[in-house]
Amino acid sequence: MSDGPTRRRVVISGDVQGVSFRDATRREAERAGLAGWVGNRDEGSVEAVFEGDADAVERLVEWCRSGPSSADVDGVEASEEEPQGESGFEVR
Repeated sequence: MSDGPTRRRVVISGDVQGVSFRDATRREAERAGLAGWVGNRDEGSVEAVFEGDADAVERLVEWCRSGPSSADVDGVEASEEEPQGESGFEVR
Protein backbone atom coordinates (compact mmCIF):
# COMPACT_ATOMS: atom_id res chain seq x y z
CA MET A 1 0.00 0.00 0.00
CA SER A 2 1.43 3.37 -0.98
CA ASP A 3 1.45 6.45 1.21
CA GLY A 4 0.64 8.67 -1.75
CA PRO A 5 -2.71 10.23 -2.58
CA THR A 6 -5.74 8.22 -3.62
CA ARG A 7 -8.32 9.24 -6.23
CA ARG A 8 -11.90 7.92 -6.36
CA ARG A 9 -14.70 8.82 -8.77
CA VAL A 10 -18.24 8.41 -7.44
CA VAL A 11 -21.63 8.60 -9.13
CA ILE A 12 -24.49 9.18 -6.71
CA SER A 13 -28.02 8.32 -7.84
CA GLY A 14 -31.40 9.12 -6.32
CA ASP A 15 -33.02 12.45 -5.45
CA VAL A 16 -29.67 14.26 -5.40
CA GLN A 17 -30.09 17.31 -7.65
CA GLY A 18 -31.66 20.52 -6.38
CA VAL A 19 -31.08 19.51 -2.75
CA SER A 20 -27.69 21.27 -2.15
CA PHE A 21 -25.81 17.98 -2.63
CA ARG A 22 -22.97 19.63 -4.57
CA ASP A 23 -22.42 22.44 -2.06
CA ALA A 24 -22.57 20.05 0.92
CA THR A 25 -20.08 17.76 -0.84
CA ARG A 26 -17.72 20.70 -1.42
CA ARG A 27 -17.89 21.67 2.27
CA GLU A 28 -17.22 18.09 3.40
CA ALA A 29 -14.32 17.68 0.97
CA GLU A 30 -12.72 20.98 2.00
CA ARG A 31 -13.12 20.06 5.69
CA ALA A 32 -11.35 16.76 4.95
CA GLY A 33 -8.55 18.51 3.02
CA LEU A 34 -9.41 16.80 -0.28
CA ALA A 35 -9.07 18.07 -3.83
CA GLY A 36 -11.35 17.35 -6.78
CA TRP A 37 -14.76 18.39 -8.03
CA VAL A 38 -18.49 17.65 -7.93
CA GLY A 39 -21.12 18.24 -10.60
CA ASN A 40 -24.60 17.32 -11.80
CA ARG A 41 -24.97 14.82 -14.65
CA ASP A 42 -27.62 15.16 -17.36
CA GLU A 43 -29.53 12.03 -16.33
CA GLY A 44 -30.09 13.31 -12.77
CA SER A 45 -27.19 11.85 -10.79
CA VAL A 46 -24.28 13.69 -9.18
CA GLU A 47 -20.66 12.83 -10.04
CA ALA A 48 -17.68 13.66 -7.85
CA VAL A 49 -13.94 13.06 -7.80
CA PHE A 50 -12.06 13.03 -4.50
CA GLU A 51 -8.27 13.08 -4.34
CA GLY A 52 -6.00 13.08 -1.31
CA ASP A 53 -5.38 11.08 1.85
CA ALA A 54 -6.78 7.56 1.42
CA ASP A 55 -8.68 7.55 4.74
CA ALA A 56 -10.24 10.94 4.04
CA VAL A 57 -11.23 9.84 0.52
CA GLU A 58 -12.93 6.74 1.92
CA ARG A 59 -14.78 8.84 4.52
CA LEU A 60 -16.13 11.10 1.75
CA VAL A 61 -17.22 8.12 -0.36
CA GLU A 62 -19.08 6.79 2.70
CA TRP A 63 -20.58 10.24 3.38
CA CYS A 64 -21.98 10.24 -0.20
CA ARG A 65 -24.04 7.14 0.66
CA SER A 66 -26.34 9.39 2.72
CA GLY A 67 -25.31 12.92 1.65
CA PRO A 68 -26.98 16.00 3.12
CA SER A 69 -30.25 15.50 5.00
CA SER A 70 -32.23 16.94 2.06
CA ALA A 71 -31.00 14.19 -0.32
CA ASP A 72 -32.45 10.73 -0.89
CA VAL A 73 -29.55 8.58 -2.11
CA ASP A 74 -30.44 5.34 -3.93
CA GLY A 75 -26.91 4.21 -4.76
CA VAL A 76 -23.24 5.10 -5.03
CA GLU A 77 -20.88 3.67 -7.63
CA ALA A 78 -17.22 4.24 -6.78
CA SER A 79 -14.19 3.53 -8.93
CA GLU A 80 -10.48 4.00 -8.31
CA GLU A 81 -8.42 6.21 -10.63
CA GLU A 82 -4.83 7.32 -10.91
CA PRO A 83 -4.23 10.54 -8.89
CA GLN A 84 -4.01 13.61 -11.13
CA GLY A 85 -2.41 16.06 -8.69
CA GLU A 86 -5.64 18.06 -8.27
CA SER A 87 -5.62 21.11 -6.04
CA GLY A 88 -8.68 22.74 -4.54
CA PHE A 89 -12.24 21.49 -4.73
CA GLU A 90 -14.76 22.94 -7.18
CA VAL A 91 -18.45 22.71 -7.90
CA ARG A 92 -19.05 22.24 -11.63
